[in-house]
Amino acid sequence: MVEAGNDAAGGVLGSTGGRPRVWGVGALVQAVGDTLAARFGSCVVRGEISGFTRAASGHGYFTLKDEHGQAAIRCAMFRRALSQVEFSPGEGMLVEARGQLAVYEARGELQLVVDGLQRAGAGALYEQFLRLKAKLEAEGLFDAGRKRPLRAFPGRVAVVTSLQAAALRDVLTALARRAPHVEVVLLPCSVQGVEAPAQIVQSLAQLALAHHGGCRFDAAIVCRGGGALEDLWAFNDERVVRAIAACPVPVVSGVGHETDVTLADFAADLRAPTPTAAAELVARDQASALAEIAAHARHLQHRVHQRLDTLSQRQDSAALRLARPSQLLAQHRQQLALLDHRLPAACSMQVQRTGQQLPALQTRLLRAAQTQAWRHQQSLAHLETRLHALDPQRVLERGYAWLSNAEGQPVLSAAAVQPEQAVQAVLADGVLRMRVTDVLPRGPAS
Repeated sequence: MVEAGNDAAGGVLGSTGGRPRVWGVGALVQAVGDTLAARFGSCVVRGEISGFTRAASGHGYFTLKDEHGQAAIRCAMFRRALSQVEFSPGEGMLVEARGQLAVYEARGELQLVVDGLQRAGAGALYEQFLRLKAKLEAEGLFDAGRKRPLRAFPGRVAVVTSLQAAALRDVLTALARRAPHVEVVLLPCSVQGVEAPAQIVQSLAQLALAHHGGCRFDAAIVCRGGGALEDLWAFNDERVVRAIAACPVPVVSGVGHETDVTLADFAADLRAPTPTAAAELVARDQASALAEIAAHARHLQHRVHQRLDTLSQRQDSAALRLARPSQLLAQHRQQLALLDHRLPAACSMQVQRTGQQLPALQTRLLRAAQTQAWRHQQSLAHLETRLHALDPQRVLERGYAWLSNAEGQPVLSAAAVQPEQAVQAVLADGVLRMRVTDVLPRGPAS
């Protein structure tokens, strides 16, 4: 019978009577933990936080990874120690954790029990994320003006993800439930690891080739489940981001959980918090759409019935009138007789009203004629005064004379007269015949 050893101080396998020492699992794990505690004591580890969670008990659990993602160690931080941290631990933060190495006996895993945590700056992956984000943002790849709207009722949707991904089942289930008529085309690719970016880009290239080749797509879903920053790193690859931005159809990004953010989310036309939400955003719920169509149909049917009722009433009224034309003619004859009876009285009243207005109109006419005659008289007197003022005879009466040559043409200049030439001067009371003895031009004014 083999008996489990209870010595917890030994760190190597012993032997009893030439046989290897057999350890109980609990004893071995405890021995290893004691050896680690004795060998390292309190230590400080520098690394990037990944997968930080806070339990309902208040304890914190996360993984510290090196900057290249080659090594990792699980960490536990109890509530009291976590309450002393002056910042909120987040994904990709580069921190320095102080604590003791231990073995978690329930799973036999190495862990660091952290009693102090301080920030050492953003992690290398997170710094790379920020640099690439700033570069692509400066190029305009994330501009809101580039975002394309989704069709309300797509016919064919492409899904770019892994065949083994739980996200694929979530998407297919949501699409089958909400829009079973939508054709789903799967473009499988790896969504994690070194080969993932190239495969994602290749799948998007196949989508574009099929789309331009006649297999038209209405939208594409790029998705995978949640994970740590390095697990989602394929969707922060520059090649993947550019391929999503260049996709010929609108792309919905459903990468990770609601708190996970990748550069693919910024390049996509629409970001969904989860893969299931991505499927719900792409395809409208068939039941709600059918209910809306039914409501529109009921409203249209109601309006048509209303219109038909109105037209039917009008038709009945017209038919009733046409059914008894003699009655309609009798009504018209009565109206005509009434108008014929009212016409003489109306004419008489109009003549009487006009006769009553004639004296007033006559008075106004006489007054207007008198006023107009007086105005004409005033105007005529004014014109007469002006004409009298311009009479040449009045000018001659003021001592002026009108000089003309023998032919009766007026003499307007001394240069027009020669010595010994006969001229005549017309005065107010007679005419003088004269002969020019000499012509003296007027000199310049002094």
